Amino acid sequence: MIPQKNAQEHGSSNHHSAETENDYLLKNYARFPVEFFRGEGAYLYDSNGKEYVDFLSGIAVTGFGHNHHEIKSAVEEQMNNLWHVSNLFEASGQKSLAQKLAERAGLDYVFFCNSGSEANEAAIKLTRKWGKERSHIITAIGGFHGRTMGSLSATAQFKVWNGFFPLTPGFIYAQYGDMSSIENSYNKDVAAVMVEPIQGESGIIIPPDNFLKELRTFCDEKNILLILDEVQTGIGRTGKFFAFEHEEIKPDMVTLAKGIANGIPLGALVCSKEVGDAIKPGDHGSTFGGNPLAIASANKVVDLIDEVLLEQITLSGEKIIKSINELNSELIKEVRGKGLMIGIEFNEGVSAKTISKDLLNAGIVTCTSGENVLRLLPPYIITEKEIAYICRNTIQHHKGELKCLQN
Repeated sequence: MIPQKNAQEHGSSNHHSAETENDYLLKNYARFPVEFFRGEGAYLYDSNGKEYVDFLSGIAVTGFGHNHHEIKSAVEEQMNNLWHVSNLFEASGQKSLAQKLAERAGLDYVFFCNSGSEANEAAIKLTRKWGKERSHIITAIGGFHGRTMGSLSATAQFKVWNGFFPLTPGFIYAQYGDMSSIENSYNKDVAAVMVEPIQGESGIIIPPDNFLKELRTFCDEKNILLILDEVQTGIGRTGKFFAFEHEEIKPDMVTLAKGIANGIPLGALVCSKEVGDAIKPGDHGSTFGGNPLAIASANKVVDLIDEVLLEQITLSGEKIIKSINELNSELIKEVRGKGLMIGIEFNEGVSAKTISKDLLNAGIVTCTSGENVLRLLPPYIITEKEIAYICRNTIQHHKGELKCLQN
């Protein structure tokens, strides 16, 4: 834990500033009343020096935790040389990372941007350029692809649409994991199907076995593209570098962001040669996309993800699910997940948001998916010590009230 004196000094010097900023920030986030000032490994520290176990990773972003020595060194080295020059010039760091991602995906080209929403916007634009007269994309109800207008329209959730009509046309919505629904949604204007291998924002929803394989076969039969949104599932989160590897398929496009640069903004679209060749200079771009600092971080992140780490991610996820299931809590309906992407669904009437707040008070950072799913997205470096801690503090029913069990 950081020294209490230093933490208080740090907190007091920023207290007024934080309050002042809050007066001017757009009220588009429901923020917890905690501000973190430092992180180390799987731990975060607030302005009072209180220690928290990070089971959120900035929403699946900081897979290697905080203040990781090798990643920090790579970024510092790049910062000492060059921060930005634009994509008008050659970029060897981008070429290196593109090769690593393309080879791992079994695809050919990579486009760099700043976020998952932008990566999905690029996928939508490439689909329409490739499809020519075919422009429609089938997406899944409950999916989440971003909040920019194109990606928002691909996101089949009314709660995020409300107030932002008219939506961008050209999307057809089918039931997730249901091939019959997808088949019935197809028409001659469809150019692609776009889904997440696991729906993250809707509560860690895992489709039936072989769903992606069946989807790949369907797309091949119809000569349409398969786009996989791996913004949350990619970069090792599920125990494979890409979640589609669990079903041994290859998409035509895969979108990435979140964990790719361990907290420095970066998104990526990886695509086949057939799709990529439809784009010419001037068709699409990004001023900040592939920024040298983000690329330096991402190159190191990708290098660090080897088979040993992926196996560790798998085993840690299995340990968390098994430990929580062994609690036999009458509050819990189901625990599901793959790798370190886990959802704890509570029975109707149990508020996951209340539980998340209680866990925060107990020094554990989590988040929710909807009203009754607690979402766990711990860093890949999580150990049995932290896993045991969250299990000891998992919500239990006691005298008709919800509370966290303290050590």
